[in-house]
Amino acid sequence: VQLQASGGGLVQAAASLRLSCAASRFAKDYYSIGWFRQAPGKEREGVSCISSSDGSTYYADFVKGRFTISRDRRKTTVYLQMNNLKPEDTAVYYCATCGWGDSLYNTGYWGKGTQVTVSS
Repeated sequence: VQLQASGGGLVQAAASLRLSCAASRFAKDYYSIGWFRQAPGKEREGVSCISSSDGSTYYADFVKGRFTISRDRRKTTVYLQMNNLKPEDTAVYYCATCGWGDSLYNTGYWGKGTQVTVSS
């Protein structure tokens, strides 16, 4: 399973960014894929996930209404559209295989992270 994240950068508060996660063929067919993030000095936390089977989605409360997860028709790329970014969104964002119940969890695979920095 290979996951490659891209799209991070430095933006000002209220700006937008779109992250992309390119998934290997095996990953896209069998795994739900999503995003986690880790800010300096904090634990990694789940952000969003999209189901490989039916396209259903999960969002952490702190991004609802601002972030949108989607995938292309071939399911080779998962996107995270981030709008109205806040300084507290500053973190390394990781693409990963995921699942959810009451909260988001990793299901075994991680990609390398991409840095998102939001200035005030």
